[in-house]
Formats: sequence, structure tokens, C-alpha cells
Amino acid sequence: MSTAAEVRATEGDISNDSNLHTSQVEGFRKGVCSVRHGLSVILLLCNFAIYTQQMNISIAIPAMVNHTIPPSHPSASTERPPTDSQDYWNETLKEFKAVAPVYDWNPEIQGIVLSSLNYASFLAPLPTGYVAGIFGAKRVVGAGLFISSVLTLFIPLAADTGVTLLIVIRVAQGIAQVMVTTGQYSFWVKWAPPMERSQLVSIATSGIMLGSFIVFAVGGLLCQTIGWPYIFYIFGGIGCVCCLLWFPLVYDDPMNHPFISTGEKEYIMCALAQKDCSPSWSLPIKAMIKSLPLWAILVYSFCQYWTFYVVTVYRPTYINSVLQANLRDSGILSALPLIPGFICTILGGLLADYLLSRKILKLITIRKLFTAVGVLLPSLLNMSLYWVRSSTSTSVAFLMLSPAITGFCFSGAFVNILDIAPRYTSFLRGLSQVFAHTAGAISPTTTGFFISQDSELGWRNVFLLSAAINILGLIVYLIFSQADVQDWAKE
Repeated sequence: MSTAAEVRATEGDISNDSNLHTSQVEGFRKGVCSVRHGLSVILLLCNFAIYTQQMNISIAIPAMVNHTIPPSHPSASTERPPTDSQDYWNETLKEFKAVAPVYDWNPEIQGIVLSSLNYASFLAPLPTGYVAGIFGAKRVVGAGLFISSVLTLFIPLAADTGVTLLIVIRVAQGIAQVMVTTGQYSFWVKWAPPMERSQLVSIATSGIMLGSFIVFAVGGLLCQTIGWPYIFYIFGGIGCVCCLLWFPLVYDDPMNHPFISTGEKEYIMCALAQKDCSPSWSLPIKAMIKSLPLWAILVYSFCQYWTFYVVTVYRPTYINSVLQANLRDSGILSALPLIPGFICTILGGLLADYLLSRKILKLITIRKLFTAVGVLLPSLLNMSLYWVRSSTSTSVAFLMLSPAITGFCFSGAFVNILDIAPRYTSFLRGLSQVFAHTAGAISPTTTGFFISQDSELGWRNVFLLSAAINILGLIVYLIFSQADVQDWAKE
């Protein structure tokens, strides 16, 4: 690992190197065919693999159980007659039984299975972030990707053995996935120049949307044609292939990368020379506890991920039960909203860096503005779903717009930890993941309870509660957030 002294030494070398002209540095700053952008793309693929493995059970569970037949009610979509929809679903269910086993799980058990990924995940982010920050993220993230991918391959066997073993596998898989989602942030402390921070992070995190899109788009088709177990075999195998790319191509910092050009290495080190990003063995715990800007990010993470898990995990079930689409169509309809989300996540990062580099807006204004846009409009759209459920086209339009606008949050509050405490980014990212996974453990179970009590009014209560929690998190963030490096994060 490079230390702060090495960074300052590199800065001195750069100032004395007459061969590095301003035009060359500008070229390295603007170039997209760079190692740092390549790292961003590799992390995109890594997040793609992890989120296909995280979301595959959401699209598979309607095929795995025999309790998802929706009751016909007058408020349902009128684009397909209720009796035809019921007959079509019965025929589809017979096809599932022919290609894969079906289990007798009620809505409560389904909610537990969907939530189990997060039951122990809150235990892993803090040690993962600390270890990744001190020893480097390459081994931590790579190990998490490999473990999660292998466990994905065993999910069909675990489900056939019993729901208890399936839950245990999902709990272990959740811990492995935390190693990936938490550890990767330590890369950007040493790889991302401040003026490129939003775009590099947003490119990498867009893999979340892309992975969810792919699994939703093809998951229903896989379940209906060759059987739901193959959705786990295929995406678990893709994760194993990504591991083959990860270990030879990824390095913890530019100083140790064997393929990076001298010019790009010097540009990155020079851009970060004024930032003390060297990790520390000791943590200012008391100062962190008293830090309101940090609490603003943590509270926001809990509230945002509450809605994220509700919408993402239950989107196929909602489309299938409320809009009365068959499983294959529900998979496609669940995937469509993620395309604009993938695009807007990347565009949001580019726009944030553009506004910052041209000094059009201050950094804290950008963080707050992008966060507010990414929360308010999606909350309004999600809250309106209950009242537009009679129109499939309107519901799908709202479902598409919501994740697209939410993508702007990745250039807002989610990047803010890099601003306020670069020395402790990995640890604090892990801390925010504790809050996120706590929400992920509670919200799907709560959603399953509401739906089991009343299949129609339950969805209304779910959407209203999610919107209220999301807006509460936004209010806290807008009041207390900052973008300056905090005193306790300095030397």
C-alpha cells in the first residue's frame, strides 16, 4: 500500500519532472480509456454478478411456490379478463411443476426467505471495511465474490433439502456479498481524483441496475422453459467467471499496478497529493459518534435501503399479483425500469462532476440536490402505484421512472463518505451498510406481513410507509450533511 509519505514524495517528483507537460496531464484527466476507468468497469461487472445473485430468488420465488395465484378482484388491470388470467396462470403453474419442484411456502415464509440475505449481513460490514481499508480491498472483494458465486450454485439443492438449509445458505451468502459491496469503496480512496469521483463511483455502482435488469429480463423465461434452478446455476457460474478476471487485473492502488502508464499514475497521485487518504489502525470512535454529518449519511442509508429492498425484492410479486401478469411477462416488466436506472446512474455521475469542475455549484449543493431529486420524485411515484393499479401501462411507466430518478442518489449521499472522511472510507462505508442491511432485514418481512393481512390494502400501506421513511431520511440528510473533510478525519 502507498502511504501518505509516498504520495508526497511522488508529488515532489512530479513537480521536478519537466517531461510531464500540462497538455499531457489534461489528456490523462479527460481520457476514458484509462486504467482507473477500466477498474470502474471491472467493478461494474463485479456488482453485476453480485446483484444477479442477490435478486435471482426474487424472480424465482413465484415459480418455487404454489401460493402466488392472485385472487381476481375488480380493481385489477382490465387489459386481460380475470378468468383468462387465472386459466393462463394455472397452465403456467403446471409447466413449472413439470420442469422444477414447487414448495408449499406461505407469504410469511417467503418474506423470511427473501429477508434472510440480510439477517447476518449487519455483522460483516464493519470488520470488512476495516480490513479492506488497512490491508487492501483486492483479496476481500475477490473472496466475497467467489464465496457468493459458489453458494449460489448450491441454492437449488438447499431448497430441495429444506427451507432451513436454504435460509442458512442465504445468510452466509449475504455476508459474502457484504464483503464485495463494502470493500470496493476503499479502491476509490486511492484511484479516484476528486474531480472524477462521482463518475467513477457511479459507473461501478451502475452494475447494480444492470445486474437486476438482466436477472429480471431473463429470469422468468429461464424459470418457465428450463426450470427455476438454472437461474442460480447460470448466474452463479457468471460470478465464478468474473473471479477469473478479478484477481489478475485488479490492484489496490496505482503505485503497484503493472500495466498503468507513468503519466496516468502521476496524474492520480498528484490529484490526491493534497488529500491524506492513508488508512489508520486507530479509529476516532467518540468523534464519529458525535459527528452529525456522518449520522446524516447513516440515517439516510437506512431509509433509502428500506425502500430499495421493498421495491426491488417485491417488484416481480407486485407485477404478478396486482397487475396479473404471468411470470415471464412479470420478469420482463420488472426488468424494464432498470434500463433507465442504469443510464441515469452513469449520467448523474458525469453531470455531478461537470457541475463541480466548472464551478457551477458547490460540492455540498450537488450532494444535497442530487439526493433530493433521487428521493422526492421516486417516493411520489411509488406512493401513487396503488391508485393507478387499474392501468398496467401507467403502473409500468411509474415503475420505470422511479429507479431512473433514484440513480441520481449515487452521485449524492452515497458518495458523501468519500468527501467527509477519505481516511476512514471503508470502515464508514461498512457502518452505513450495517444500517442498510438492518433495513433490508426488516422491510421485506414487514412487506410480507402487510400483504398477508390484506392483499389489496397491504400494498397501499407498504408504499405509504416506504415513502414516509424515505422522505424522513432525506430531511435528516439535508439538514445535517456536509462535504468538507471532518476534523476527526484529519491528521
